[in-house]
Amino acid sequence: MILFFAGTSDARELAFQVRNAGYDLIVTVVTESAAFEYREAGIVVQVGRMDHDSIINFIKKNGVQTVIDASHPFAEEASKNAMEAAKTANIPYIRYERRTQQFEYEKIHYVNNYEEASDLAAQKRGNIMLTTGSKTLQVFTDKLLQLPDTRLIARMLPRKDNMEKCEQLGLPQKNIIAIQGPFTKMLNQALYENYEITLVVTKESGKAGSVDEKITAAMELGIEIIMILRPTLDYQTVFSTFEDVLAHLNKNEI
Repeated sequence: MILFFAGTSDARELAFQVRNAGYDLIVTVVTESAAFEYREAGIVVQVGRMDHDSIINFIKKNGVQTVIDASHPFAEEASKNAMEAAKTANIPYIRYERRTQQFEYEKIHYVNNYEEASDLAAQKRGNIMLTTGSKTLQVFTDKLLQLPDTRLIARMLPRKDNMEKCEQLGLPQKNIIAIQGPFTKMLNQALYENYEITLVVTKESGKAGSVDEKITAAMELGIEIIMILRPTLDYQTVFSTFEDVLAHLNKNEI
């Protein structure tokens, strides 16, 4: 049995390929909406966040023999918990992660974390589009909402808890774009132009996360970009293609 941590669209496709290759797996996701397509495909799904101890208990209860971590590149805590739990249980851990992307653009600024991004955005000011999700929204609202000559536009998933969080943090409804991707370059450009965006804040999530469409759209309009680099973890066993993950499973007779 494989315990499969999913958090992206390409992770879903990998899970289907692992299942189709003849492996038994249980997928874990954070929300009920993310579980829908797995259930439709007949894959068992565990919904909810799991810490180290709950992963250990799950491994023992379900006879898990391997962990595949295909969580989002920025789900640092989830990956740490999965790695440590696999190590504690003495079973293989495999990390699947999208390849990184490089962009040649004089107006792109690379930073290491959300705090650095918010500090730099505060220096730049203007009409800022935040495309980093709701989890770290407060890092930006605390620093940017009260600045003069600054408007913060937050783009995020159209979920009730996200809207409630925006309300709690004082982000006006007119500054919320509640929409689910993926986004084409044309749609990104339309949104940038509609809100007269001068600065985009994003994460280096990889091509499957539609980052290139977001960046290319900004580049063509001459908009400045702040790019948050991925967390650096020592995964040890890590692959960036489905074929390599399946080959590793087959080679090691997992």
